Amino acid sequence: MEFATFADRAGTIEAEPAALEVVAHVRDLFADAGSDLEVVARFVQGRVFPAWDSTTLDIGPSACYEAIARAAGTNVSSDDVEARLAEVGEIGDVAANYDFGGQQGLGAFTGGGGGNGGNLTVREVHETLEDIAAAEGSGSQDRKVDLLFGLFNRCSSEEARYLARIVLSEMRIGVGEGTVRDAIAEAFDVPTDRVERALQVSNDYGQVARTARDDGLEGLDSTELEVGRPVQAMLAQTGTVTDALEEWETAGVEWKYDGARIQLHHAPNRSNESTAETRVFSRNMEEVTDALPEVVEFAAAHLEEPAILDGEVVAIDEDGSPLPFQEVLKRFRRKHDVAKAREDVSVRPVFFDCLHAGGEDLLAEPLTTRHDRLRSVLVDADADPVADDEIEGLSLLWRTDDPDEIESIAAEALEAGHEGIMLKNPDSTYSPGRRGKHWRKRKPDVETLDCVVTGAEWGEGRRATVLGTFELAVRTGDDSEERRSAGSAVEPQNLETVGKVATGITDEKLEELTDLLEPHITVAEGQTVDLEPAVVFEVGYEEIQSSPTYSSGYALRFPRFVGVRSDKSPADADSLERLERLHDQ
Repeated sequence: MEFATFADRAGTIEAEPAALEVVAHVRDLFADAGSDLEVVARFVQGRVFPAWDSTTLDIGPSACYEAIARAAGTNVSSDDVEARLAEVGEIGDVAANYDFGGQQGLGAFTGGGGGNGGNLTVREVHETLEDIAAAEGSGSQDRKVDLLFGLFNRCSSEEARYLARIVLSEMRIGVGEGTVRDAIAEAFDVPTDRVERALQVSNDYGQVARTARDDGLEGLDSTELEVGRPVQAMLAQTGTVTDALEEWETAGVEWKYDGARIQLHHAPNRSNESTAETRVFSRNMEEVTDALPEVVEFAAAHLEEPAILDGEVVAIDEDGSPLPFQEVLKRFRRKHDVAKAREDVSVRPVFFDCLHAGGEDLLAEPLTTRHDRLRSVLVDADADPVADDEIEGLSLLWRTDDPDEIESIAAEALEAGHEGIMLKNPDSTYSPGRRGKHWRKRKPDVETLDCVVTGAEWGEGRRATVLGTFELAVRTGDDSEERRSAGSAVEPQNLETVGKVATGITDEKLEELTDLLEPHITVAEGQTVDLEPAVVFEVGYEEIQSSPTYSSGYALRFPRFVGVRSDKSPADADSLERLERLHDQ
């Protein structure tokens, strides 16, 4: 498929206001995609690689602006592109305003032929983006810009619009995961629920689209989990003991750990243990194996069969007592000096679910069955009988219909230094990526909020070089699983402000936060900056008040900074619906 055809179809989809018609347009696009179906199914969502693949282009906005400027002509600079972006507000519209093609030199080796005659194909775009992602080492950033310049140099205005959006993962045409799921089902005449299951298992929309087309229902039903390929984590919502027991009669109860979510994939080699493949992924499916050698060592010591386990990694002190979540983050994203970081902060894994074991997928099994399988995975088959609380790495699961017993378990969790408890439906299956009513988290006292940072202010005096006050916002929309079909991006217009936070932040932390947020500045006016929605803060507060000051209609009273939730994307931040619920309570 020519990239111009893809861009034309994307424009049609973007202009369509009706959701059902959007699905129909995507369906027709898939039906016509031919050998490029896998790539098209990702591109239409603004993805270059499968959802489970942590590979990135590693090319930021400034590099993209430079490539656009070079392709636009000698009289255009990256500063000009950025200035126009501040006026227009969206990089695709900025790119489409330039007349590309005709630049000589490095663009030629990509097959340059001018903006209207390059005959750029979807396959060529994808292969070049793969080359950009693979570039590393000395001079790699210049190489990335050269390759991207070569693509823009062959683009028409409309092609440039969607190329820029794909590069920066900002497709903005109203196509989310649910749209792609429904379009696959319609394009290749297969049931939506079977497409949904294959997507949950594979986490690869391109692969599922090809499978549905080439192998039909039989191919979809044979799609299985694969050790080493992460799936989205099942999520919980806030709930009460009363609600849980009314709905389920009997509840599964676990301690809620103040750690970071991990998914462990382990494939032992029985003939040579040193060649066992162990990979660890974060909640967002980013690989964090190198940062967490303790988890790798745990797998080598305790797992004798292929397994995919869901759990948390918790920071601990010398006595084994849990430390706050912020200590975990000191290890979780560490790429260098891991040995030194390990000396400073120790971690241990705790697992509460088993998604796959010994070649058998367990997503469709009830929670109780999965937990029993987890126990058997972690226990030496030849060992003497052992109690659950003696099994290293196993999160205990109580099953009870007694509210008083649940309260006792919660008190024990808090006394042990943990956050609270999880309430789970014992009969529930594992639904990747869904935040349903089958898992509920219950914490004591007032909840903290996970807020998107949408703006900031430069400090004064000795803090003049750092951002010191941060504007906070929550998502509009609800907490249902349907809203996740819109993908991981959150548009600024879908965020409502709830206040500002400047309390609880040390000078050292302000420097770290400034380094983190500066690349996301979109507009700077005097002391104030606007930020693209990219970073999530956990914020404590004393009360939620009605207030006309902020666009949400609410304000946080005495907000305090708790930490950066680097394990969460803006799509996982708290919603206005939850804010209203907490206010009413």
